[in-house]
Amino acid sequence: MACANLCTTCVTWYFRPLGSNCILAIRGPMYLDDIGVVAIGRNEGERLIECLESIRSHTSNIVYVDSGSTDGSILAAEKIGAFVVALDLKKPFTAARARNEGFAALKALKPDIRFVQFVDGDCVLVHGWFDMALAFIERRIDTAIVCGRRRERHPTASVYNILCDLEWDTPVGEASACGGDALVRVEAFDAVGGFRPQLIAGEEPELCVRLRESGWKIWRLDAEMTLHDAAMTRFGQWWVRAVRSGHAFSEVSWLHRASPFGIWRRETARTIFWGGLLPATVCLGALIHPAILWGALTYLLQICRIAVARGPTLSTSWKYALFASLAKFAEFQGILKFWWRQWVRQPATLIEYK
Repeated sequence: MACANLCTTCVTWYFRPLGSNCILAIRGPMYLDDIGVVAIGRNEGERLIECLESIRSHTSNIVYVDSGSTDGSILAAEKIGAFVVALDLKKPFTAARARNEGFAALKALKPDIRFVQFVDGDCVLVHGWFDMALAFIERRIDTAIVCGRRRERHPTASVYNILCDLEWDTPVGEASACGGDALVRVEAFDAVGGFRPQLIAGEEPELCVRLRESGWKIWRLDAEMTLHDAAMTRFGQWWVRAVRSGHAFSEVSWLHRASPFGIWRRETARTIFWGGLLPATVCLGALIHPAILWGALTYLLQICRIAVARGPTLSTSWKYALFASLAKFAEFQGILKFWWRQWVRQPATLIEYK
């Protein structure tokens, strides 16, 4: 059933196959005061301009957090109309710290803001995302975060871009975590204290663990959200990114090792087995008898297993399987980095691939 006496210039009604309930998605001037955007970046150039332009068509509540750009990003953001936060160069940069400081600036500008969209400066917001996301989160008062489909803008530019695009294709429905682009309920974000600023990677899934522990839910919607430009063209970039993933697996799983909502325990265990234990066993065993080197064929069987599970006739399946197996060695390097820093009590530093 619909509701009468509503101005059609202020609201839009969406109907879903969920009984007779209707979902209200507010647009126009009414929702501009409800939502703000925090974009983060460093030396993103034209990509940042495109990012902020895509946001400006939806809301004027824009905060851009810059992490030491030297390419004129700050001036470009100010020209577009964003409020700019330049991070203190004396403190270590992390995406978590940047998002927290951007959120604080947004709250100072708009104390009554109800929702914040976090977005990376190399992403473009897809038209229609806010309508879908706001409609859902307004109806589901137990939901802290909604996210949608992030896609690569140039998936065929390199095999590494294809791998990123496959990685972004997460299952639709209630989720355990989100990525860097997500719409967040301010009440929930405030309640858990935001991101852990010292984390160099994995800060979004870690935030989701604490939110779920507090009774909030995370949802992945069947909707287009952002277009991302990985601009990854070299093997070395891909390897460093995988090292960072391994570091995140280990650190976040260790932080929440006692939590029933903890994540990445299996990923960490698999990485230790495939990236460390198995190759060490094969190499050391070969010193006893050369025939043990045949154990390396286990990796070939693993590649075939992954590719068949994803669809053996798809060329992307074999690319994904090959690099997913190879990534275990880089991820194991990241795990070793984390534990070494724990051992020597050394603070983590950024692992950057761009």
